[in-house]
Order: sequence, then structure tokens, then C-alpha cells
Amino acid sequence: MEFHEEAFVLSARSHGDTGALVDLLTESHGRHAAYVAGGASRRMKPHLQPGARVIVDYRARTSDHLGSARLEPVGEGPSALFDDPLALTGLSAAAAVAQGALPEREAHAGAFLAFEALMGAFAIPHVWPAIFVRFEAGLLEDLGFGLDLGSCAVTGTLDDLVWVSPRTGRAVSAEAGRPYADKLLKLPPFILGAQAGLADGDVLDGFALTGHFLEQFVFNPQNRPLPPARDWMIDKLGEARRL
Repeated sequence: MEFHEEAFVLSARSHGDTGALVDLLTESHGRHAAYVAGGASRRMKPHLQPGARVIVDYRARTSDHLGSARLEPVGEGPSALFDDPLALTGLSAAAAVAQGALPEREAHAGAFLAFEALMGAFAIPHVWPAIFVRFEAGLLEDLGFGLDLGSCAVTGTLDDLVWVSPRTGRAVSAEAGRPYADKLLKLPPFILGAQAGLADGDVLDGFALTGHFLEQFVFNPQNRPLPPARDWMIDKLGEARRL
């Protein structure tokens, strides 16, 4: 098995004296682990940080074997964010969520494109937290667990959708959901459309919404918690008043 395409690094760890095991996210071939000779070197380490973009030449004897890869860096990568520790925290969280949620060797082009869009958004401090929520919603959709936010699950109305059922992932209007407000998840307007503004608390509500369904449908079936890096990011965003 061989392929040549761009990828994002999700994680890397030393393997042997000089090599590294690298988890990569590609558009056409999904998430792939590969051995990178020389990956532990001082020259390569900066290019193996979570979120780094690379061109990968991948080879494996069969689709079931751990392959080897040669990597060529593309652009500045995470080094462009060194002056923004909060964005680096978000980048690490995004890589951890993608790595934990996506099955290995299964193409998810939508997830790759959502991750790519988020990587570009980290340069805009007051925008990327909301984009992160939309990234997680896109990840759920690409995995087959997309939220149904087109109309109210109770009345069918298209207007005033402010809640989501924690059981079904379907939207609920303000009027229909009022008696059950304490049992429903809040639906921030920015998830419904990019034109909606952001009010205080919207991003936090968005993280609660996507986190609930990531936990329920993706991580719990694997007997794993949501990535600690995600919790750390949300804590740091709260301290910075970005939620």
C-alpha cells in the first residue's frame, strides 16, 4: 500500500533511538499511524508537533501493517502560534479530539476539511473557539452522528430553535421546550448559521452540546473519556473570558 498526499500531524512519540511513531490525518486515507525514521532528531521534532502540516510519502507491505513514511513540512505550522499560548492549547485539543474520535485507516474527508478550516482559524483569537465547536459538530456529522437542527422535533417549526434533545440530537423550539428546559441542551445561534452573532456563554453552551454527543456516541463506546486536552482548553478559555 502506498500513497502521497498532504496530512496533519495529530501526535508523535519517540520509537527506538532515532525514530518516531506519528499519527497522521489525511483527506483520502483517513487517520494513519506510521514510523518516521529520524523523527526523533532535532531537525524533525519541530515538524512533528500536533497540527503541523506535512506532505507524506507512505508505504506499507499490506493495509494491515504499520507503514513507514517520509514527511516534508508545509508552511510554518504550529510555530506561527508560539506567541499565542491559548491557540496552541486549542490546537493540541483539536488534535486529541480528532485522534480519539476518528477510526484508523477509514477515510473521512469531511473531518479532514473541518480540521483544516480550524487550523486556519487559530490565527484569529476571538473567532476560533466558535469554529472549534463547529469543527466538533462537523466531526459528529462525518462519523454518522450529525445533529438534526433543521426543524423542531415536536412541532416541525423552522423558527426559534433554542434547544437540542440530549437523547436524539434533534432541535426543539423555545415554546415546545419550555416545560423541559432543565433537561434539554442549549442550542447557540452560531451553530445554526455563520451570520449569527456571539453572546456571552454561547461558546460554552456549544462545547456542552458537542461534548455531550461526542461522549455519548463516540468516546463512551470506546470506554474512553473525552480528551483531557479538551477540558484543559475549555478551562483556559474560561479564564481568558473567551466563552
